[in-house]
Parts: sequence; structure tokens; C-alpha cells
Amino acid sequence: MASDQKFIDFIMDQVGTPQITYKKMFGEYGLYLNNKLFGLVCDNKLFIKPTPSGREFIKDVIEVAPYPGAKPSFLIEEKLENRDWLKKLVVITANELSEPKPKKKKAGKK
Repeated sequence: MASDQKFIDFIMDQVGTPQITYKKMFGEYGLYLNNKLFGLVCDNKLFIKPTPSGREFIKDVIEVAPYPGAKPSFLIEEKLENRDWLKKLVVITANELSEPKPKKKKAGKK
């Protein structure tokens, strides 16, 4: 089941700052902070990339794969309504992630 726009709007409102964006991918969504992919919304559930600092912040972590064949991520359910907590988790996670690799230019383009 694909995620719906209402749920992504809710998540964006909860963690929303101008630096947070999303991209639709195969009916689901990738969440980005300063161009770093920090999470996914799949089946109207929020998944955050696992990091040591994020694990320490969450404490009682639930890890599941957001879709078949994916690496496990932190499933966030209990604290979706806690805007401040969620924003902190996003910043903690993004700060620990590597910078995105520059995209390669396609052959034949200048």
C-alpha cells in the first residue's frame, strides 16, 4: 500500500523546517535534511535511518525493514505527535550521516 499525501504532510509539519524536503519514490517518500536522506515514509509509517546517536536518543528502539529487501530502520510510532522530540531525532540522525556523494554527469552532457 502506498503512503498518502495527508500522512506525508503531517510528518512534514511535525519535523518541518525549510531544510527538510521529500521526494516521491514508487508511491513512497524519501525524507531529506540538507540533501541527506535521513528517513522514509512507507505504508504511512515513519522510518528513520539507524545511527548510534539516534539509537541512544530513542532508547527503546524498534527496528524493521520499511519494505521487503530493505535494511532495517528505526520505526517511529509512539512519538509521532511529539514535534520537539521528532525534530531532535531528525537533526541527531542527519548530523551523523555522511554527506551525499556528488552526482555523476551523464555521458554526452556538458
